[in-house]
Amino acid sequence: MSSVAASAPPSAQPAVSVASRAGVATVVHKFGGTSVADAERYRHVAQLLLARDEAMQVTVVSAMKGVTDALIGVATLAAEDGSAWREHWHALRARHRGAAVALLGEHAGATVEWLDQRFDQLAEVLGALAVIGGLPTEVLDRVQGMGEVYSAQLLGKYLQTLGEDCAVLDARDVLVIERGELGVDVDWVRSAERLAQWRLQHPQSRIVATGFVARDRQDRITTLGRNGSDYSGAIFAALFNADELHIWTDVDGVLSADPRVVPEAVQLEALSYDEACELAYFGAKVVHPQTMSPAIERGLPIIIRNTFHPDHPGTRITAERTASGPIKGLTLSPDLAVINLEGTGLIGVPGTAERVFAALRNAHVSVVMISQGSSEHSICCVVKQAEAVRARESLLQAFAHELSLGQVQRVQLTDNVSVLAAVGDGMAGQPGVAARLFESLGRAQVNILAIAQGSSERNISVAVDSRHATKALRAAHAGFWLSPQTFSVGVIGPGNVGAALLDQLQAAQVQLLGRANVDLRLRAVASRSRMVLDERGLKGDWRAALSGPAQPSDLEAFTEHLLSAHLPHALIIDCSGSADVADRYAGWLAAGIHVVTPNKQAGAGPLERYHAIREAAAGSGARFRYEATVGAGLPVITTLRDLVDTGDEVLAIDGIFSGTLAWLFNKYDGQVPFSDLVSQARGMGYTEPDPRDDLSGVDVARKLVILAREAGRELSLEQVRVESLVPEALRQASVEDFMAGLPQIDAVFAERLAVARTEGAVLRYVARLTPDGAEVGLVALPAAHAFANLRLTDNVVQFTTRRYCDNPLVVQGPGAGPEVTAAGVFADVLRVAVGEGARL
Repeated sequence: MSSVAASAPPSAQPAVSVASRAGVATVVHKFGGTSVADAERYRHVAQLLLARDEAMQVTVVSAMKGVTDALIGVATLAAEDGSAWREHWHALRARHRGAAVALLGEHAGATVEWLDQRFDQLAEVLGALAVIGGLPTEVLDRVQGMGEVYSAQLLGKYLQTLGEDCAVLDARDVLVIERGELGVDVDWVRSAERLAQWRLQHPQSRIVATGFVARDRQDRITTLGRNGSDYSGAIFAALFNADELHIWTDVDGVLSADPRVVPEAVQLEALSYDEACELAYFGAKVVHPQTMSPAIERGLPIIIRNTFHPDHPGTRITAERTASGPIKGLTLSPDLAVINLEGTGLIGVPGTAERVFAALRNAHVSVVMISQGSSEHSICCVVKQAEAVRARESLLQAFAHELSLGQVQRVQLTDNVSVLAAVGDGMAGQPGVAARLFESLGRAQVNILAIAQGSSERNISVAVDSRHATKALRAAHAGFWLSPQTFSVGVIGPGNVGAALLDQLQAAQVQLLGRANVDLRLRAVASRSRMVLDERGLKGDWRAALSGPAQPSDLEAFTEHLLSAHLPHALIIDCSGSADVADRYAGWLAAGIHVVTPNKQAGAGPLERYHAIREAAAGSGARFRYEATVGAGLPVITTLRDLVDTGDEVLAIDGIFSGTLAWLFNKYDGQVPFSDLVSQARGMGYTEPDPRDDLSGVDVARKLVILAREAGRELSLEQVRVESLVPEALRQASVEDFMAGLPQIDAVFAERLAVARTEGAVLRYVARLTPDGAEVGLVALPAAHAFANLRLTDNVVQFTTRRYCDNPLVVQGPGAGPEVTAAGVFADVLRVAVGEGARL
């Protein structure tokens, strides 16, 4: 792990005295390469600086965007190929000459001449590299730092053309540093003395300085390393005894996560130095830890600002700790590997960890994260992927003797690892933070390879498989309510119920996002023949999208699309009624995809499939919800589950489970033939397109099987005695022939009604489960029976249990209609969301 050394705190060194107006700050500004990418950006930066009322203003600039890499590239090319560098050198010179002319106009002559002289000097260096055929470090440092020198000259000259009294400071004339094992060591005393001498000749209150470059104690040109311009800004802020350091980038400040991975990442108003260091170490787009070293020593505020949005306040980094929540931000560090040293001989042996780290140090391997259990049976280190093989070989050599004796069993390497770090001062002393992180990852089906947390409790780091890294970051971000709980949602079967559900989902999206921070992102819709997949989520008219340039239905591609977004949760809603789709439930659940359905095929189908579905859900933790399979929007299964889970014993279940059959027999009083009532019900949309699906009683039997299995009975559909109301002769006929032949049963129903009336009873189609068996059929019930006085399409279920034996528990309400059923499915979707951490 790297850190930064300093020979003495900046606050302990003599700061350069600068006269300032009372109440007006001395501010150091640092602008990155994107802020000075071309002449237009230089103008924007100049206007931004001139708009600020500051007595002393020091501006540190990076090279123009891409120039540092281009300089490294041209130097490398010169060392490898004697002539190929010239074309790239010409392009670099032309870019800077063009920027100078566009920026300075008629005043560009002197600056262009100055640039030509520097590029001629660069050409001499490159020519020498071509001769010697190598690239010494000292020469590379000299070449790669030239971009900042050019950039400072361009901005300084432009400010001078605007009439500003501005001096250009080449940091190589002032900063003195040395490189040590722990990083860059600034010679604060000598640097302050040199700056004081420079200020005698340049007393201006506006200064443009080069970032990145410096000299060593032997007066050789060097650099501060990558991100060195930020560090230069902090060093000059210390030397000038500044009140603030403003670092201008291309974002509004520090975000809670990488917006490329988590688009819902939020901007952080404030961070402590410690939080910023933790986030920066693991690769967040924050200031480099080196930059904060001088600031931390003297309590200098650092403000991260957006050059392209200068009115935004940005993120303020200070010593102050603000506990606005346990977690401030999450970062993801990719391209890592895990090395695990394991063996019984490690237990209780002093010096084992020392030998591990000494071996890695000698192999020049940087350790990103370490983890060791209290058993001391294994030591786990996370290292960079590029150094992983070298790390493993170094440990195999260091412990060769123990390996040969069997005291160390293995040195195991796991490639393709990422480290997720959750950072926040508010974690300290706050119970349950780790639990929430692990719960979020568990719900998202992300396995944790290693865990580390320091005693400061400011950072919890977990190593995960890189394939699941994006999902892990999104899940953790949502788990701490930094972004919505997001579900990748796919709907199969946009028929009556499916269409109603899709309309309800889209209508509720905005409210759910705003009120409950839940994002049900509809990314796929599939019918029997067509499907539409959308990467960012279907907006607007889903019907038009499905009828437009859709593709043939392919449930494999449908599933892959839902998972490809790496969102924390995937959810499939099956409104198809298809047994083939139900066959896929176990696979979906095993893959961690939640399933919600009104499709009765899974709950009432073959017991083997039913058990496979339940086992897959239990094994993966994915949720299987099917409330609407029995009572549409009624809480029938929920009620039964509550009874069973609390230890009650179910003695019998009775019910009217078909809204269609309920309507038919509530209306049937003998005045209108039964066949006419069936025609009326079909015309009003109460029946299925083929009324035999309702009249056969099979649908009711399926619902009874679902309830029986929920109550703990191993019941199959074949074991239910079913009375079909469809005449044998009409069961194989077409729908039209069936409807035409239906009047032949009117006499049968009229006779059964008459018999019932003589007994003071009414006809109802009832399902019944008892210890003796299960049956559904048409029965005569006393006129005073609860089932005899329902509203026209009501469903009703009566639970007789050990607790509710004298007065059975009844659930009653509307049990038919696509809107009601869709609402029941939607309620199950929200129950899944709550189970995954949504605050509903």
